[in-house]
Amino acid sequence: AGKELFVRNGFKVVDTAPPDFELLVKKFNRNVSTPKFKGEWEKKLSQLGEGLTIIRADQCPYSVKNVKEIRETAEKEYGIKPNIIELKNCKEAQNSPCAFGTFCIVYNGKVVAETPINNTRFTNIMNKIL
Repeated sequence: AGKELFVRNGFKVVDTAPPDFELLVKKFNRNVSTPKFKGEWEKKLSQLGEGLTIIRADQCPYSVKNVKEIRETAEKEYGIKPNIIELKNCKEAQNSPCAFGTFCIVYNGKVVAETPINNTRFTNIMNKIL
């Protein structure tokens, strides 16, 4: 569903995050604090260092297969051994360097994929970068 459906039903944008995430909320109680993204994206990215980092959670069964293929391609095609971070709980997901939270690929301190991708998409991204 698009944003317009939510806005028509009383939701409001209360926060944004790079590159184009919006947090929409419909409050039922005005006295409750408004949720927001954790932020500090650059700080979180800098903690990962150089190289390729894949952050994933067990949210989607396809990501297991896709991350395995991406890891193999990174090693064989680009000579890069990725650091794979398996998120175990909601706190770890909330502290991801990407607003999507449960999947992210970072290369040399920059987010190159903020939502789950397959191996073909990864190859296309890396070919543009390298």
